[in-house]
Amino acid sequence: MTTPQTVLRPAEAEAPGNLAAQLAGLAERRGWSGRAAFHQGHRTWTHGEVHALAARAATVLTGHGVHPGDRVVLALPDGIAWVTAFLATARLGAVAVLVNPELPAPDQEFMAADADAVLCVTGPGLESRFPERPRLGADQLLALTVASDQAPAHPVDAHAPLYIQYTSGTTGRPKGAVHTHSDPKAYHDLIGRQLLRITEDDVTLSVSKLYFAYGFGNTFVFPLFSGSSAVLVDRRPTPAAVDELVARHRVTLLYSVPSAYAALVADRGSGHRTCFASVRAAVSAGEGLPTQLGAQITELLGAPVLEQIGSTEAGHAFCANGLGHNHPGTVGRPVPGFEVELRDSAGRPVADGTEGELWVRGPTVTPGYLNRPQDSERTLIGGWLATHDRAVREPDGAFRHLGRADDMEMVGGITVSPLEVEAVLRTHPEAKEVAVAAVTDGKGASRLRAFVVPVTRAPEGLQDDLLRLARERLAAFKVPRSVSLVPSLPRTSTGKLRRHLVRQGAW
Repeated sequence: MTTPQTVLRPAEAEAPGNLAAQLAGLAERRGWSGRAAFHQGHRTWTHGEVHALAARAATVLTGHGVHPGDRVVLALPDGIAWVTAFLATARLGAVAVLVNPELPAPDQEFMAADADAVLCVTGPGLESRFPERPRLGADQLLALTVASDQAPAHPVDAHAPLYIQYTSGTTGRPKGAVHTHSDPKAYHDLIGRQLLRITEDDVTLSVSKLYFAYGFGNTFVFPLFSGSSAVLVDRRPTPAAVDELVARHRVTLLYSVPSAYAALVADRGSGHRTCFASVRAAVSAGEGLPTQLGAQITELLGAPVLEQIGSTEAGHAFCANGLGHNHPGTVGRPVPGFEVELRDSAGRPVADGTEGELWVRGPTVTPGYLNRPQDSERTLIGGWLATHDRAVREPDGAFRHLGRADDMEMVGGITVSPLEVEAVLRTHPEAKEVAVAAVTDGKGASRLRAFVVPVTRAPEGLQDDLLRLARERLAAFKVPRSVSLVPSLPRTSTGKLRRHLVRQGAW
């Protein structure tokens, strides 16, 4: 489908707090209207086309009963329909509820009910979802924009709710973190512009999707605030597809998670490849990046890998490496504008070099969870976010991530960090992915077990080699009792390891 480039209303300045108005006005002032914004398949949309399309889509949403303050579920794959629906929702002063389109129906319906959504905009294959609520298909939304007028931007305060993003639910029922119209600009100003130095000439490819906090910043926020462009992919690309997309679009910034980077290395081997010649930097988040894997990716891409850590509650990263300071093996220093402290279990600050839990305060930390006042009180204390991530501060101010507080394993009365054991086992050239957990045996005893995805199908003697490696490098109580070779590890749709399933010993 083609969309004529339409001049936007000159009255955007009347709604300066509204994100959609901010972005449309910025594109016009900076002369970006004719520049590429998004590439999908063999079609490219300019910044001007995107904002005009969203203004017409806002009229369509109004016709389907959406008003300022209402909540609209977006259960869509990455694509121009997602971008359009989000901007149209923002333009109306409504609140977008970002939902993974691949979640099971009960999870999606829980989020729609929790948010009390007045409309659910869905992608293909979800026609039977949300039976209790009005639904609008993505193709129908785009088709109806052709004959629609542009809707004006609804005036909102910069701190009015813009979108709700649900936590991954790895430790319990997902919770909706609320973010405001002012948050996306902060993501760009503090991370995109200062740390990644994004310009209008950059081209982004993010393996992590738009419904995920990390992917939302990478693919939606940074391009629209910088005048650059992003490649939209409706499903997780294979290593071969990443090669092709990077080469075709001359991608300069690649964003992914460690498990996908590991697949890229395993599928393509090490050594710089010419298809990555345009890449100037890669970013890793979502899970700890093993140092060895980071070095392999750097060699493959011929570009630095910048690890960072964020959360749904913070909206994007709160610690990050950047082009001006990159400390491999760490998640970097606090993002400008954020304060980060390490505290003990009683909430008291710990000394440098001492392990503690990360507490974060900054401009984009959520004001609270939707409909969860008790959870908000437990997690947000005095303006600080208790992340439950464990870390230690390095002399240069960077933080070395040590895993989640609830990831620690208890074996024989001794606390063990699975990340330490996993890091040792992962140094074996035949270990592609590793997960370690305390698994209860038939007698009720907790035993440390390792689950390993091998590089090749059935390498002879790998289990014995891994146990020998562990005995050589680890204290005896940290050595797994056994190693199981598995075809894959249980992960969330955002690439995070589901440790609670690993602890069951089967999935």
